[in-house]
Amino acid sequence: TLVSSQYEWMSASDWLTEQPVSWTADEARVELVRRWLLGFGPATVQDVRWWTGWTLGQTRSALARLETVDVTLDHGEVGLLLADDAEPAAACDPWVALLPGLDPTPMGWAGRDWYLGEHRARLFDSNGNVGPTVWCDGRVVGGWAQRKTGEVAVKLLEDVGTEAAGAIDAAAARLFAWLGGARVTPRFRTPLELELTA
Repeated sequence: TLVSSQYEWMSASDWLTEQPVSWTADEARVELVRRWLLGFGPATVQDVRWWTGWTLGQTRSALARLETVDVTLDHGEVGLLLADDAEPAAACDPWVALLPGLDPTPMGWAGRDWYLGEHRARLFDSNGNVGPTVWCDGRVVGGWAQRKTGEVAVKLLEDVGTEAAGAIDAAAARLFAWLGGARVTPRFRTPLELELTA
């Protein structure tokens, strides 16, 4: 599915060995928000509402059934965390990643400035779909695209230093090798992706 938008669909009953337990819509909303906060928290109520597409009432109702704690986010807003996920995370080593278009990481929040900075216009299309992004230590620092030759081209939108830039180049080389000649064109073209493939 990486290189195609043609999918084969089948009924879950044809491939599941057991049928899942049925949930009410309210129960399903609570579980979905719990799992989302576990992966994307902390987040604002607006982030949850945006991501789910629910009404504000549905969002607040689901959140009210979870045990959460309020936290102050870097930009001053109040965010929510699951109460059992409130311990500070250990610091991680420096890292880089090249994420594909529509990856859930950059699409996960309505408020994106804290990891996107000033790069929204170059990396998102006019409908709010993100293109391929380059990440460094938890923030977007550029974008990437695959040229007609198969080469993975990277454009950094800010200075990340020599060591991180080298790690990004190495990640691009690994991605090129992993694709093995397959060509990937995002369904939603963004200004930076189009620039790199011109």
